[in-house]
Amino acid sequence: MAKNMQPVLKRCKALGLSPAALGYSKETKRNPKQARRKQSEYGMQLTEKQKVKFMYGVLEKQFHKYYERAEKKQGITGEILLQELERRLDNVVFRMGYANTRREARQLVNHGHFTVNGKRVDIPSYQVKPGDVVAVCEKSRSSTKFKTLIEENGKKAMPKWIEKAAESFEGKIVAMPARDDIDVDIQEHLIVELYSK
Repeated sequence: MAKNMQPVLKRCKALGLSPAALGYSKETKRNPKQARRKQSEYGMQLTEKQKVKFMYGVLEKQFHKYYERAEKKQGITGEILLQELERRLDNVVFRMGYANTRREARQLVNHGHFTVNGKRVDIPSYQVKPGDVVAVCEKSRSSTKFKTLIEENGKKAMPKWIEKAAESFEGKIVAMPARDDIDVDIQEHLIVELYSK
């Protein structure tokens, strides 16, 4: 399985992405002396694609499959693409507050700490759908790791499409994620323009 092992803060600085959006607390500082050249249209499109890939921890081949799947569905391709990425199990685990970062969520899912509708799932790219119940496995609930995570993130604001009681070990997907649930500044139309060339 391929993994993105790039340094997070360095990559965030290069893409102009806030580390807080990925769950990291350290903020990068821009050097005012280091002026960037004006980006070409292609450069802006590529940067936007790299930003989304890096944010969700997806590599090129898998990202292209998500795009092709979004293109086949009816609706706005860019919004459907983001919806597909938001429905990944590792992202849902991060959104529910069971992990501090998406990378940590991916690792916890890989190690089999979560169930979907009572069945253990260890595939981070598993697509959840409305009505699914995502929960921490019974064995994992007693670990200090999850107890501290739930205490720390218990009051974290949930997206509208996820229903979870504060400090509980399970949450329910009540709807499909909407575009306004994504709090990071993403211009998905640039990604669509890049792929439609």
